[in-house]
Amino acid sequence: MSNIIEKDIVVIGAGLTGLTTSFYLQKNNADFLTLEKSDKVGGVIQTENENGYIFETGPNTGVVGQYEVVELFENLGSLCEIETPGKLVSKRYILKSGKWEAMPMGLGSAISTPLFTFADKLRVLGEPFRSAGKNPDEDLASMVKRRLGKSFLDYAIDPFIAGVYSGDPAVLITRYALPKLYRLEQDYGSFIGGSIKKSFKKKTPEEMKVTRKVFSVKGGLSKLSNAIYKSVGADKFILGAQNIKSEYVNGKFEINFTNSNNENITIKANKLVTTSGAFSLDSILSFVDNDSIAKITKLKYANVVEVILGFKNWNGMKPDGFGGLVPSIEKRDLLGVLFMSSLFANRTPENGTLFTIFLGGMRKPEMYNKSENEIKAIVEKEFMSLMKPSEFNPELFKINYHKNAIPQYGIDSGERFDMVDKLENKYKGLIIGGNLKGGIGMADRIKQGKELAERVCGF
Repeated sequence: MSNIIEKDIVVIGAGLTGLTTSFYLQKNNADFLTLEKSDKVGGVIQTENENGYIFETGPNTGVVGQYEVVELFENLGSLCEIETPGKLVSKRYILKSGKWEAMPMGLGSAISTPLFTFADKLRVLGEPFRSAGKNPDEDLASMVKRRLGKSFLDYAIDPFIAGVYSGDPAVLITRYALPKLYRLEQDYGSFIGGSIKKSFKKKTPEEMKVTRKVFSVKGGLSKLSNAIYKSVGADKFILGAQNIKSEYVNGKFEINFTNSNNENITIKANKLVTTSGAFSLDSILSFVDNDSIAKITKLKYANVVEVILGFKNWNGMKPDGFGGLVPSIEKRDLLGVLFMSSLFANRTPENGTLFTIFLGGMRKPEMYNKSENEIKAIVEKEFMSLMKPSEFNPELFKINYHKNAIPQYGIDSGERFDMVDKLENKYKGLIIGGNLKGGIGMADRIKQGKELAERVCGF
């Protein structure tokens, strides 16, 4: 390999966003290279197989919440097969007073559930008649209390946010963190009324395919990453690219890095697309002044500890649903438990049972700094109490520490988005993507990846 390469486009990052960007660049016959610091693609999406247990060490599921998810799987064809759970996935649990309660899935169950107070059940009935909020920067907790009441916040939204953002609803700003919910109130005046009105709107053929179902991939989510990589072609990627830095020289980009052979490489490109975390951009975009880049890199991320448990002979609570979420008001050390072997088939040895547990996040950041032995002790105590096996004897016990796992779309998000626009306008050919904007879910990442490719190609 020559130490100087010339390309039209360089993409930095081969997580799901970068992979999807690369996929659509390849479909457009673009002249590009994608750089990835790891020796494998997929970013935090990684699947492992041990003693017959197939488990994720990062995200466990996605949601078919954007048409682009459907489109990507259709394009990949036989390279990978989407997998959705059976009807059990609709059953989800919320912990209250140490007992799992079924999460309400509609207005009727919201009225009958023991999770909410009688007063707040009346507030739910009155929600369609309340006026819309006027503060565009209202935090999620304030919005929910205003429209639905505190018990609804405590036993619905708070655990939901723990499961999605590992975050604090009092810090997340609704229009950034949950824009669809924000728009329901602003456009229709009500969550419930807006949902009903939207359900009657005629859908396009593409919108009909957006099922909102939970999904994985047969064999694990790494199958998706590897399918995209294979479809694009290994020659379009440089893995193991370390110390990536870029300069903006005479209207073009010079991207410097060290390859896996410890050689210094420079790529000269007309366009640069970044899909990495906000925390890494100050070194990657070294030509941007400190004050400007700080408005992006100050984005807070939740650190998360993920624990995988596999049992050969399970005799505790029947894992008959998606999983259980733990509200912060319950003051437990777990954020939630996913019932992975109930969600997807063929993930365990015969008669095996697989769970994924999450700790830490913005609620208990100190968990990330605990040793593996400390985490094991906490998990055993909490798991015995919540899932009630007769003994704690997992055949599989894996701990993964995820630093900078999930971005928190707080009050500084608007300033961050504005700075991204300013930098893209100032440096022609620069496009800044990644989960620092545009949503955190797998569907959001796939949608953004396609959009980045379309923007950089100018179509």
